[in-house]
Amino acid sequence: MADPLTQEEKERLDYAPLHVFRFHVSFRKQALGHAPASTTAVPICQGAFSECTGLEATMEPKVIKVGGSNYGAAQRAGPVTFATVVLKRGMTQTRDLWNWFSMVGGGAYAYRLMVEIEMRNARDEAVVRWALRRAMPVKFKAADLNAKGNEVGIEELHLAHEGLVLLPVSGG
Repeated sequence: MADPLTQEEKERLDYAPLHVFRFHVSFRKQALGHAPASTTAVPICQGAFSECTGLEATMEPKVIKVGGSNYGAAQRAGPVTFATVVLKRGMTQTRDLWNWFSMVGGGAYAYRLMVEIEMRNARDEAVVRWALRRAMPVKFKAADLNAKGNEVGIEELHLAHEGLVLLPVSGG
């Protein structure tokens, strides 16, 4: 079946801003060391999360004062730190994320996961993909309960990780 879009239309879509509500999150096992993840890894959990915040890396510049230069200082790259990523989703009967949090909290410190977050376009194709390397849960929050409310219960998972990486999109 031929693609109904012309080359010009495809190029225009490449520069169109992406909607933040089209994303997908998946979790895979990852070794504690710097070994690459298996390409045949079985997904631990994947899901329809309603919110993902904290995809952020910050580099603290190192200021070097240069003798004889009174107009500013030289700037060099410093250490990079990563924000805590917060995932929110409607509560379901599955306990996969709680089980992971409970395992790590119980002493299984080496049980790290590779978390991949994909942004998708209007045709539901992955167009941007980030990976959180060696992620571990640092906070789990169950839904607030209120007998007067009628909202969907939302659970939160806060993740610390050792690297935010922009991955190539498969098939693109």
